[in-house]
Amino acid sequence: MTDVSSSIETQKTFLKRYANQNKYDNIQFYIDDGHSGVNFERPGFIALKEDIERNRIEIVITKDLSRLGRDYLTTGSYIEHYFLMNNVRYIAIYDQVDMLLNENDFALFHNIIDEWYARDINKKIRA
Repeated sequence: MTDVSSSIETQKTFLKRYANQNKYDNIQFYIDDGHSGVNFERPGFIALKEDIERNRIEIVITKDLSRLGRDYLTTGSYIEHYFLMNNVRYIAIYDQVDMLLNENDFALFHNIIDEWYARDINKKIRA
C-alpha cells in the first residue's frame, strides 16, 4: 500500500467512526491523494464508478461534498442522477446531504462554493 497524506488518514478515521456509529460495515476507501477534485478521471473515482456499476456499492459517504468533486455541474450530476440511477445512497456528512432522507437542499450552493474555491486556489498558485 502506498503512503497517503495525514489529511487522508484523518478523513479515513472520521469516516470509519461515522460508519461504525451508523452500523455500516464492509467499508472500502477510494483514495485520490494528490489528484484535483475538479477532475473526475481520478484513479480512485474511476474505481468507485466501476464498483457501483458492478452493483458492489449501496452507499457512498464523503466527509463533505468537495471530497466527491469540485466541479459543481458534474458533482451535481453524480448526486442527482448517477447515484440515483444506480440505487446508491450518497451522504456528505459535514454538508448534511443524505439522498435517502432528501436532505440536499443546500448541495447546489456547496458545490458552487467548492468549485469557486478550487478556481481561486488555482489562480493564487499560478500567481
